[in-house]
Parts: sequence; C-alpha cells; structure tokens
Amino acid sequence: METLARQVFVSPTDTKTLETLESIQRRLLWLATYMIHYANHIRPNPDGTKVGGHQASSASVVSILTALYFHFLQPGDRISIKPHASPVLHAIQYLLGQLPREYLMTLRAYKGLQAYPSRTKDPDRVDFSTGSVGFGAVAPVFAALAHKYASAHFGAVTSRHFIALVGDAELDEGNVWEAVLDESTEKLDNLFWIVDLNRQSLDRVVPGIRAARLKHLFLDHGWRVFEAKYGRRLQELFAQPGGEALRRCIDEMSNEEYQSLLRIPGDQLRRRLAQNNPALESIIQNVPDEELGSVLANLGGHDLAVLIDVFGQAMQSHGHPVIIFCYTVKGWGLPIAGDPLNHSKLLSAEQIESLREQLGIAPGSEWDIFDENSNEGQLCKEVAHSLYTLAEPARDLAPTIVPESLPGVSYDNLISSQETFGRLLYRIAEIPELCQRIVTSSPDVSISTNLAGWINKVGAFKLAEVTDYEGDAQRLLKWSWGLKGQHIELGISEMNLFVLLGMFGLAAELCGQLTIPIGTVYDPFVCRGLDALIYALYSGSKFIFAGTPSGISLAPEGGAHQSSITSSIGVELPRLQMYEPCFAREVEWVLLEAIRECFDRKHGRASYLRLTTKPIDQRLLDPVLHRLGETRLRQQVLAGGYRLRDWHDAGPQVDNRYIVQIATSGALIPEACTAAAMLWEEGVAANVLNITGARRLFETWRAQHPLAFPTPLFDWLILPSERRAPIVTVQDASSHSIAWLGSIFGVPGCALGVDAFGQSGTRDDLYRHYQVDAQSIVSAAFSLLDVTLA
Repeated sequence: METLARQVFVSPTDTKTLETLESIQRRLLWLATYMIHYANHIRPNPDGTKVGGHQASSASVVSILTALYFHFLQPGDRISIKPHASPVLHAIQYLLGQLPREYLMTLRAYKGLQAYPSRTKDPDRVDFSTGSVGFGAVAPVFAALAHKYASAHFGAVTSRHFIALVGDAELDEGNVWEAVLDESTEKLDNLFWIVDLNRQSLDRVVPGIRAARLKHLFLDHGWRVFEAKYGRRLQELFAQPGGEALRRCIDEMSNEEYQSLLRIPGDQLRRRLAQNNPALESIIQNVPDEELGSVLANLGGHDLAVLIDVFGQAMQSHGHPVIIFCYTVKGWGLPIAGDPLNHSKLLSAEQIESLREQLGIAPGSEWDIFDENSNEGQLCKEVAHSLYTLAEPARDLAPTIVPESLPGVSYDNLISSQETFGRLLYRIAEIPELCQRIVTSSPDVSISTNLAGWINKVGAFKLAEVTDYEGDAQRLLKWSWGLKGQHIELGISEMNLFVLLGMFGLAAELCGQLTIPIGTVYDPFVCRGLDALIYALYSGSKFIFAGTPSGISLAPEGGAHQSSITSSIGVELPRLQMYEPCFAREVEWVLLEAIRECFDRKHGRASYLRLTTKPIDQRLLDPVLHRLGETRLRQQVLAGGYRLRDWHDAGPQVDNRYIVQIATSGALIPEACTAAAMLWEEGVAANVLNITGARRLFETWRAQHPLAFPTPLFDWLILPSERRAPIVTVQDASSHSIAWLGSIFGVPGCALGVDAFGQSGTRDDLYRHYQVDAQSIVSAAFSLLDVTLA
C-alpha cells in the first residue's frame, strides 16, 4: 500500500494549498447545510412531520473532514464518521464523483441517503455504519485488530489506517471504555481517534474539566494524545506581550461562558472580556469589533493549517493507538454557532439566503461541483483517483473448502451440544485450508464453553510474543501466545465480543482477507452484548457465535445464569440464522452451514447456535435416521425442523382421530419424546417436531402471500392430513418464542416455556416447576384435545 501513497505533508505556510482546502471546506459547509434545508423546507413532505438533520453537528466537523479527505487519507484508509455528520460525508463523496447529484436531494427519504451513515443502505461508500452512539468509535478499534490479524496470517492486506471521527459526548458510552481497557486493543498503531470537542451534547454544554480528564485517561491506557486547541490567529495574540493572560482567560473560562460569548456582538464581547481582566483590553485593541467573535472562535479544529500540522505529527507516531482532541464550535460558520440548543435547530429560509451570500453560492448553482480545471477540481480528481481507482479489491475464496462432513468425529451415546461444538472445532483445526481462515474469540469463558482443545491446537493471537511461565504444568488450557495464534481472548465484555465478531466478519471488505469469526458466550449474556450484536448485523457482517449453556437446563447455576429470551432474539433479529440443535449430527451440519454462510459476502448471514451442557442420548435419533436417511435428514435440519417422532410408527394402539403435535428443540427433546410415548399409550397420535431452526421456518412462512394457504414446503414437517391438529410448543426459553407455529394453520395451541426468572435445583425439579416436563406436555396435549373435540 505504501507505494500508492500520495505525498501529503505540506507546510502550513503553503498558501496555495491552504486556499484550495479552505475553498473546498466552504463548499462542503454549504452542501451539508443546504442538503438538510432542502429535505425539510423544499422537498415535498406530505405528512408534515419534521424530517430533521443536524446542521450544527455537520458544521462542527467540516474542517476536520476537509483536512482528512483532501489531504491525509490514503488508499486503504478506513474511516468512521460520527452519525450526525452524515451530510458532510455525502457532500465529500459527491465532490469526489462517488455520488450522483440527485441523491443530495434525498436525505432521509425513502431509498435515499440515510439519516446516519450506513454500510448496507447508503448508495455511496461507507466504511462503518454509525448511529448507535459509541460504535462508530469502537468498530474501527476491532477493525484495526482484524487488519493486524490478517496481516500476520496472510501477509497482503488492502487496508492501512483505521480512523474514527467521534463526538465528545460519544465518549460517555460505556462500550467505548470497554474497548479501550481491553488488553487485545493495545499497541494498535494503525488506529486513530479524532474527537470533535465542541463541548455540546444533545441537551447540554459539557463541563470543561472533562476534556482534561479524558486526556489523562487515554495517556494512562497507553495512547498517544494530541490536540488541536487554538487556531493561528489566537496563537498570534498569545505570542504578543501579555498574550498569556488571554490564553489563561480562555483556558480557565467555563464552557458555558465561552459558548455564550460567541453569540454576542463584538463591542459587547470586548467589554465582557475586559470587564474581569483589564489586561486583555490592550491585547485585543487591534482586533476590529466585527472580527472579534471569529477570533475568539478561532479554535484548532477549524484551522486547516493547525489540523494539517497536528495530523501530520500524530500519523507519524508509532507503537500506540492515537487520539487527537480537536477543539471546535458546534455550528461553526452558521448563525446558530455555539447555541446550547442548536443540536436539532434548523436554519430559516432567511438564514440560508444569508449563508448563500456569505459563501458565494449563486442562485441556481446550489448543487454545483468545482470546475475540473480549477485548483479545487484538480484536487478532487486526484483524491478520487487515489482513494477509489487505486483501491485494491478483496480476495474472494470459494466455499468449496468447507467439507460436507468432518472426518474422524466420534460421538458418545450421551453427549451435549456444547461438548460436540468443542470437538468439531478441534477437528476443523486438522483441515489446514479451512482452519487458517477461522478465528475464535471469547470474553474470558474459553474453557467453560469448550474451546480449550481448539486453543491448545492453534494458539492465541497477540501482537507480541508472551512467555508461558507455567511451562509444562498440567493444565486443561495451555496459552501459547503469538502472531500466528487463532484465538483472541477478551476480558469480560460481551460488547467487545460482538463488535470483534462483526468487524472480523467484515475483514474481506475492510482488509481484503476473509476471516470466519466464531465466538462463544454464556447464553444469558447475549443480552449484555445485544446492542453490539444488532450493530454487527446491521453492518452486514457474517459471523458465528454459540450461546452456551442456555436455559434452565443449566439447573444448579440458578436464575442469574439461566437464559429465557435469547431464543426469541434469535428468531426476531434480521440477518441472523438461529439454530437450537439437540443432537451431535445436527451441531455438525449447522456449524458447517454457518461457515458456508460466511463465505457468501453478498447474501450470507450471521449464525447463532444456542447450545446446552445437558447430555442427550444420541440413540433417540436412530428411528428418524432409519426412516429418512442422513441426506434427507440433513436437508430438513437445515430447513428448520423435522418429524423426530411420527405417530405412524407407534403401532395399532393409537387412534388417528386424536392427533396432536409437540414442537420443541434443543434440551427438551428427550422430554417431548417421553411425552409422545405416554400419549401413544393413551391412544393419542402424537408427533414430535424437532424445530432446529425456528428462524428458517418463520421466514418460509412469512415469504408466502398473505392470502395464500400455507406453502406445501411444510409438508415434510406437518402432513396435509394433520393440519387441523392442535399444537403444544415447549421451549427451555420464553414460551412465546415458537408459539407462532400454531398460527401457520390457525390451530389451537398451548405454549409452554420459562416465563419467570429461574432458580437453582436439579433439572427434574426445575422442569416440573416451570411445567416443561413430560407430564406437563401430556396434560397440555389433553387440554387441547378436549377443546378441539368439544
């Protein structure tokens, strides 16, 4: 990548360069502001609802993004931009020829430019989706880690630096500090955070002391800290005799007072400054009243020469991540600058016209780009060629390296789905071509989620080699750290896990090398990382995670470690396949299918395997294997479910006038089979439907025309002659998670599940208490039959 880089470092005294950048900056300020104005006041809006947009937040970062895009960014640099500044991003892409003009008129419109940058929904290039506050900062952290990992394992990558432009209020988010604190993110010298320090959040002015504390926090965690605090005009005043008094005055001034001074006329501002400090009067005496406000607002985050100088220093720092605090004014260049309520404030038509005159935009040329022969047009052309024409494509891999089955896997008669998962990964480690693309991660639960065998085989990834002082001591898990390791052990942060999985799942797009990230997490704590999981899915990432162990089947661990709503999450989240396998063969088939999904960059989806530590008698699968054969059974498992017990096999004692379906999955399969046997003895034709992938079935159902009778595709699961039979759904999860199955054919149903917080006990005790045991299933079946036959 280095050979493609442009020479970008210029002296701040290079007048021609600065004038060109300042001209581009003014055009970006106009386009971003007018884009929002057009959406709210010119584009037809039939329902009259405010369209919204953030003119002040966009103006705050115009200078920073001008310096970045038109001076510093190189091929392979990836950038995350704070959500409220999306109009500036789109204006830049427009000037660089990456966005057709008509899209500028579609901000926040149907199929137009999104409210916040979106990888999957915006028409122009977006490296990182932002919008859920804090993730725009954290995603580039783990993308930078993915770059380091891909470089260490595969050599060639298409990425260079990972840059996040974030608002200072975003640093309030806890997930930001979870990422900063994690040991895995140390020494990421390809990571740069730029903080738009405008000292305003949505509802308030941020206290000034906070900035100093933030700088110390980052220093304490090994980051290199830089700042662009004051612009050249203020620095010139500071350098004059007595100028230090002006610096102290501004430094010691509260943010609230500073913001208020920006909104008063120059003559009043002069009196206010001199009122408490007479020494300031001589320092500012040569500054005209009409310029005094702009001089006071001459902060480093709006001075291109200062930004160029500071960015140049920061980007030559090595060995550590970098954070740059850029002091800015929210609403810079607009009449709402510094207004504490300017977050969602929109300029009036009169203010827009005044801004048009101020920036030299002629009527009718609101959307114009620069003449290609101008200095600005030439720079835009050069930047576009560098960033986009020279960009290297990702390296695609064929899914054919994923085998149909894993050789050498042996399953005991009694084995849990979690243990099976660990054995399968161990076997995958023996398939070199596939194994090299897999990276695993876990938030400090590797042993308890059965990753020890895999980690012992492939080692753990770290940017520096680590001595193992335990030597040959007898341990279940032996940590062997280094650049070639394939497991990333995190601290106890599920947020970090899901952001890591999300960014490694986009490694092909961000770094040019496909990785298949597989994570393990205690199933109840999927909820802890839910926001990060949603972010990863919204970004279009492909990855795999196992939530294990799950449900009250964890028994003695008690309610704090027993999950209930995670099954529902798996069914309801878009772009996620959720499987709840019971048998070892099912785990193997769905894991290999999930890996194949990761190879499909266009249509593939992430996968969630909900597993348990409850040993299951694998012989329960023998009858259906004999009836269907392995090939057909595998197809039905991946399609979402199959008939594990069929009343036709029960013998002559059953009466097909009394048919009931029992639908379940995972840990409760043995209880359902026992209940079916009990019902057969009573003459009831009971079937057991093993719902291996509720999301698959749900999507198949939803894909049908709403007025059409349900698809024949369900014939393999529920026979046409049985479609009026009532259904008992039972889950070691919230009862509603598969209760919708009865809606497919509009039949009576009874939903059994865990709808209260769990507690400690044996599995038998808990199953009886929450009425998911065999006897409760039988009772529910008889109740439904009574209603149906009444």
